[in-house]
Amino acid sequence: MATSCISFVSLYGSFLRRSLALSGLSSQSVGVDAYTTIHFWGPKRLPASARSPSSNGEHRKPSLVLIHGFGPHGVWQWRQQVSFLAPYFDVYVPDLVFFGESTTKSSERSEIFQASAVGKMMEKVGVSKYSVVGTSYGGFVAYRVAEMWPERVEKVVIASSGVNMRPRDNHELLKRANVEKIDELMLPETAAQLRTLFRLAVSNRVYMPDFFLNDFIDKLYGENRKEKLELLKGLVLGQHDTPNISPLQQEVLLIWGDQDNIFLLDMAKELKEMLGKNASLEVIKKASHAPQLENAKSFNKILYNFLCDST
Repeated sequence: MATSCISFVSLYGSFLRRSLALSGLSSQSVGVDAYTTIHFWGPKRLPASARSPSSNGEHRKPSLVLIHGFGPHGVWQWRQQVSFLAPYFDVYVPDLVFFGESTTKSSERSEIFQASAVGKMMEKVGVSKYSVVGTSYGGFVAYRVAEMWPERVEKVVIASSGVNMRPRDNHELLKRANVEKIDELMLPETAAQLRTLFRLAVSNRVYMPDFFLNDFIDKLYGENRKEKLELLKGLVLGQHDTPNISPLQQEVLLIWGDQDNIFLLDMAKELKEMLGKNASLEVIKKASHAPQLENAKSFNKILYNFLCDST
């Protein structure tokens, strides 16, 4: 049938790219070292010159890095935030290594490696000060970026990201998903497995036919599957019964959905205490693991208020 030749995922991907372009971002790539190339969406103008005061005394906008989670890469997870924030910030949306067009020949697979690549990317484009926002797996990376470069990172937002997880939290997640291995949940290969992920990650679910879900898997989950599984196994955070979480020097905001079934809300409350006096928590009601998609209006307002407070 003719409809079998239509990829709705590809069509929507084109819409997302046009949306980012209309927000003033362009698709770019930079080699961060001899082994690794990072693709990102960022300001069209040259960042180094743009950071200098203009002739009329105005200064450029503050810089903001949006770090995506596991699954679809950045443009899929942050489109609504880019559209809202681009008038106020120079927004950078990198693809983490093995997502989208970012690649490496390195054998490193930890979130520390991902954070190093993001930090080096910002060095290469000439940005010395920026805030970071990370969701889910991207929250692990954002935490590491802030930890590694406290002199560069101004504010930190960790959304729906249990960086304080323990092995038992992972086991409990597998029970909730009714699967035996984490890749069955995070790297779905069948429509049934993707439905399980949506059941845990999204509070307002709509029925999607198998052909649509299979298209989603083929276009967004099929790439670099072996390497992505290595990324899951390569996480340093979450390997010990006592979380190795230290307070950050920066102001930190945690944003969570009250119905998150990937990282439960209790984890957010514990993480706030671990991060110390500079950390605060905002809970979005009737949202699950992707509040930036499910309730973008509330998420954007919370994010904007935090980033612009005393900035």
